[in-house]
Amino acid sequence: MNQRHLADWLRRTAVSNMPLSQRRRTLLRMASAFAASAIVAPLASCATRAAPHFASDPFTLGIASGCPRPDSVVLWTRLAPGPSGSHFLPPENIELQWEIAHDENFRGIARHGTVLATPALAHSVHAEVTGLEPARTYWYRFKSGNAISATGRTRTAPAANALNQRLRFAFASCQQYEQGFYAAYHHMAREDVDFVVFLGDYIYESSWGRNHVRKHTAGEPRTLDEYRNRYALYKSDRDLQRMHAAAPWLVTWDDHEVKNDYANDQSEDLDVNFLVRRAAAYQAYYEHMPLSLRSLPQGPAALLYDSYAFGDLVNFFVLDDRQFRAHQACQRPDRGGSNVVANCAERLEPARTMLGTEQENWLREGLARTRARWNVVAQQTLMAQNDRTAGPNQSFWNDGWDGYPGARARLLGNLAASHVSNPLVISGDVHCTWVADLKVNYDDATSPVVATELCGASITSQGPTPKQIAATLTENPHIRYGNGAHGYLLIELTRERCTATLRGLASEKLVDSAVSTLATFTVDDGRPGALPA
Repeated sequence: MNQRHLADWLRRTAVSNMPLSQRRRTLLRMASAFAASAIVAPLASCATRAAPHFASDPFTLGIASGCPRPDSVVLWTRLAPGPSGSHFLPPENIELQWEIAHDENFRGIARHGTVLATPALAHSVHAEVTGLEPARTYWYRFKSGNAISATGRTRTAPAANALNQRLRFAFASCQQYEQGFYAAYHHMAREDVDFVVFLGDYIYESSWGRNHVRKHTAGEPRTLDEYRNRYALYKSDRDLQRMHAAAPWLVTWDDHEVKNDYANDQSEDLDVNFLVRRAAAYQAYYEHMPLSLRSLPQGPAALLYDSYAFGDLVNFFVLDDRQFRAHQACQRPDRGGSNVVANCAERLEPARTMLGTEQENWLREGLARTRARWNVVAQQTLMAQNDRTAGPNQSFWNDGWDGYPGARARLLGNLAASHVSNPLVISGDVHCTWVADLKVNYDDATSPVVATELCGASITSQGPTPKQIAATLTENPHIRYGNGAHGYLLIELTRERCTATLRGLASEKLVDSAVSTLATFTVDDGRPGALPA
């Protein structure tokens, strides 16, 4: 990591607020992390195979697109002709050709090009295709030697000044491989969405939960190769591949892409080499997501948060609430990570941050500038206050926004002060669908509703019991609805309203599970707060 990257990472994180001795130890760990897992560009002398012959299909992990802009998308694939991917390829660059067409038969080629799949990035490619037309559906594919990938469908965003009337997307999170099949994606692929938003926990580093239907093929990943293999396992799922090929994705991460409940430079087990592991996990994440070059990690640092405009109808602000956050408040002795806390003064410190100073400023400025009809904050975990104790006493989970109430109040206060049009917060992480009113001050009964939160179901990961859901609704009246079914939320935005539909599986344990509509809510233009449809 060069000095500019080091200074930038330091400025964006909680490291700058640490005592000097702790800061020195952290910087030494950062240096070790970068030395162990820096991404090195292939040397010019590295051999390149322009037309390799593959004995088996090299596109076993599928294809994907992402980062849709009015004139561009990112196309992704990874050459992996075998169950553990790169072990079956020589350590050399391999040429791939990409094509993007106006039709699925590729009679009208819109753009084409060549890109190198390098061993430094596990032979993954991220082709940033520009010069496209706005609000247009395209089809794409890759070729290398004697191999041709499946065909994918993608779509560009409307032009910035477009007076578009409708947008339809789905969002999801939390797809623990062992706990269920990905039938949700089988059904989502039939919903004709413009794009998908994934809000974290794409992989799980750990094995947990009940009634597994399949198994991780190895223990908890710690090295770059181990994380690569975990992604290869998850991406081998055909329903997940089908959804990636059906529409572009906007993505962010949560904790399990690295380690459960990690916060900034600290893991739940206080691993002194955690930044080495985080650097490996961040690189593997980039290698397997349809992300642009701006998100290429520099050791244990990566720029993931971003904004996306879809005409004048909606702006998306996609956040990263893991990399820059303060450590959880009132942690247990000799332990990091989460806990349910009561009477925790540290939790209430106003300066505590969930997003880091730089990301907070970026979001505040973006919200102040937006002129879109709807403004969606896409982030990882439940933002609404969730008191865990019945009666007058209170307790809160310190890994979510309840562990950072000052940061939540700043964000929601900025929404109110900037008079942001129709703010919506979409969330994941907690393995349950919640529909909630968001307020600056939950302890003031007169505090107005500032925004609406739609927290989505998990794809497979175990969630709360019906009894726990009922207790949450009783204790927290601003949370209007809860449902523990697995599935996804389907969102349709028009100029008049947002319609949110919960699509729930009959059982995530069935590879061919049926899906049904379990609830529908609407939010009208100019009126925060969701109502049953």
